[in-house]
Amino acid sequence: MAVQAIAGSAVLVHFTLKLEDGVIADSTRSSGKPALFRLGDGSLSAPLEEQLLGLHAGDTCTFTLPPQAAFGAENPDLIQFFSPRDFTEIGVPEVCTIMLFTAIDGSEMPGVVRAVVEDSITVDFNHPLAGHPVTFDIEVLAD
Repeated sequence: MAVQAIAGSAVLVHFTLKLEDGVIADSTRSSGKPALFRLGDGSLSAPLEEQLLGLHAGDTCTFTLPPQAAFGAENPDLIQFFSPRDFTEIGVPEVCTIMLFTAIDGSEMPGVVRAVVEDSITVDFNHPLAGHPVTFDIEVLAD
């Protein structure tokens, strides 16, 4: 591993993601399993990578990214409406249920049931953190 985090290097970190109200959305500390990021491989947004570049093992930092730089803005095209008949095999799901749906190309996409009314079930395929600014608390374990 490199002396400091640079493009192409692997960075082992513990992170905590917090929403604007302080609620923890995710944390590697709760599982005790740090995350390994390879900078420059396209798996992280450019603004997130910029925050990690130059850090060393033992460094900590806290920063907030706007929705576009974190998990993206909410896309209204990713909110779909289904008929209760589409769920006859499994039964009508409850609000907040996360389900896997099969796309036309055969890939699977998770969706969150947002509303259930008599003749319509609303499913949101946006990332659950889309549209939210996210605060990152990062501790670099190894770079």
